[in-house]
Amino acid sequence: MISNSSKYAVKAVLYLAVNSSEDHKILAKDISTPTNIPKAYLSKVLQELSRHNIVSSVRGPGGGFYLSKENIKTPLMKIIQVMDGDNRLTSCMLSLQECDAEHPCPMHDLVGNTKVNFVKNLEENTVGDLVKDIKAGKSFLPL
Repeated sequence: MISNSSKYAVKAVLYLAVNSSEDHKILAKDISTPTNIPKAYLSKVLQELSRHNIVSSVRGPGGGFYLSKENIKTPLMKIIQVMDGDNRLTSCMLSLQECDAEHPCPMHDLVGNTKVNFVKNLEENTVGDLVKDIKAGKSFLPL
């Protein structure tokens, strides 16, 4: 339902949320191994996230990536939209252009409500919400 780029972006953002701060910036190469994301690909993902103010970055000596207090408030949906575009989660599961409520594909009614609820959850939950669950031991992410 979401691309590998979005999965990598969420993993990287969560890693930064748990392990970085304004005083402790992390380089892309130091995020790559624990998150199991290829370094070159991760660098591109982090640059895109930085351009859209989802992560903060500083160039030069002592630079790197981190999440600010504002970044922590980012809705999960914004990460997906930046990486996959606006239509990835709402488009037809069979990639049929003409699929809609009036002309549904065979999968439309089967997954329609699930997609709506998934998008709603992504819009209503933030990076900070997931971090709270990780820190409380309610969810697992090897970071």
